[in-house]
Amino acid sequence: MNDFPGIPAPTARDGAPLRVGLIGYGLAGSVFHAPLIAAAEGLVLDTVSTRSPERQAQARAEHPGVRTVAGPEEVLARAGDLDLIVLATPNKTHVALASAALEAGLPVVVDKPLAATAAEADRLASLAADRGLLLSVFQNRRWDNDFRTVRKLLDEGAFGEVRRFESRFERWRPRPKGGWRESGDPAEIGGLLYDLGSHLVDQALTLFGPVASVYAESDVRRPGAEADDDTFFALTHTSGVRSHLWVSAAAAQLGPRFRVLGSAAGYVKYGLDPQEAALRAGARPGAEGAAWGAEPESAWGRLGAGESPQTGGGTPVPTLPGAYPAYYAAVARALREGGRPPVTAAEAAAALRVLEAAKRSAAEDRTVRIEIPDA
Repeated sequence: MNDFPGIPAPTARDGAPLRVGLIGYGLAGSVFHAPLIAAAEGLVLDTVSTRSPERQAQARAEHPGVRTVAGPEEVLARAGDLDLIVLATPNKTHVALASAALEAGLPVVVDKPLAATAAEADRLASLAADRGLLLSVFQNRRWDNDFRTVRKLLDEGAFGEVRRFESRFERWRPRPKGGWRESGDPAEIGGLLYDLGSHLVDQALTLFGPVASVYAESDVRRPGAEADDDTFFALTHTSGVRSHLWVSAAAAQLGPRFRVLGSAAGYVKYGLDPQEAALRAGARPGAEGAAWGAEPESAWGRLGAGESPQTGGGTPVPTLPGAYPAYYAAVARALREGGRPPVTAAEAAAALRVLEAAKRSAAEDRTVRIEIPDA
C-alpha cells in the first residue's frame, strides 16, 4: 500500500517556520515532542493543548511564547493557523484525533502505536493519502545510538550472514506505577507489548524486513499489575533471520540491549541510549558545548567471535551518537519539499500486524503466521 505518494508540501509560507500544534503535554509531549520540535530548524511550537492548568503553566515556562489551550477541539478550531498537528495523547485517542486532524486539512505526527490494529492504521493511511497529507509515526528509537550502530555494522557486512537478532527493553519496577499504560482495559491499548514492543518490532522490521510468523509468551508478573509486564516474542523474517525480543518491567537482572549473531561475528551492547535520560534531566539538543547523544567509551559494545565480551572478548566498537532531532528535521523537510516522511503509516501498520500476531500467539499458545499484504 502506497500511503504517501510523493505529495508536495502545501505549507511553505515563504520560508517562515512551520507552526506546530502539540496535543498532550504529559511524559511524551513534554519530555520528547516539545523539546525536539523546538530544536528542529524550520519548525516552531505554536500551541500546546492540555486540560491540566499545571501542565499549561509548565509548557509556558519551558517554551516562552507558546499558546496554551485546554483541549484538542481548540487546537483543531485553529487549523488555518497551523501547519502540523502532533499527537502525544493516550493510545486510545490516536485514531479519532488523527482522523479529525486529517479531516481538518492538517498533516499529522502520532506517537506510537498509531492505532490498536493494523486495519485502523491502514484506514488512517488511506485518509491521509486521499487528503494529500503527511501522516507519520514517532518511532524515535530508530535514532537510538546503539540501533544506529547496529545498522552501520549490518550495512558494512560486519556480521556475515545474520542468523539471530536479540533485542531487549528490560526494567526492574517491582511495583506498578498505575495509569492507563498499565491498565488491563483493552480499550486503553496498554501493556508493554504495545508500548516498548512497538519500538522493538519497528527496529527489527527496519533491519530485516517483513515477518512471516510470530511466537509469543506474555505474562502479568507483578502483584497488582493488570496488563502484560513480561513478554517474549520470536519473529521469523521472510529473509530467514530470527528476531528474539523481550520487554519486561520485572527483570531483576538486565540482559544486553542488543545481541546480534552472524556467520562471521557477533555484537553485544549493554545499556540504554542516553537521549531519554538527557531530555528528562532538562538537557536540550543543540545546547552550546553539549555532545548530543554521545556516550563514553566504557559503554561501547563489542564485536567479535568465540569469546564473551564480559571477559574482554571482541573489539570495542565506537557507538554512533544518538540522533532524535533527525526525526523532526525529516518531518520538516517532507512538509516543505514533499516526499516520504521519516516513518510511514504503512510501516506502522506492518508493526501492528506483528504485535497483533504476538498477542494472539500468547493467548492461544501457538505460532501465528502473518499474511503479508501486496505492496
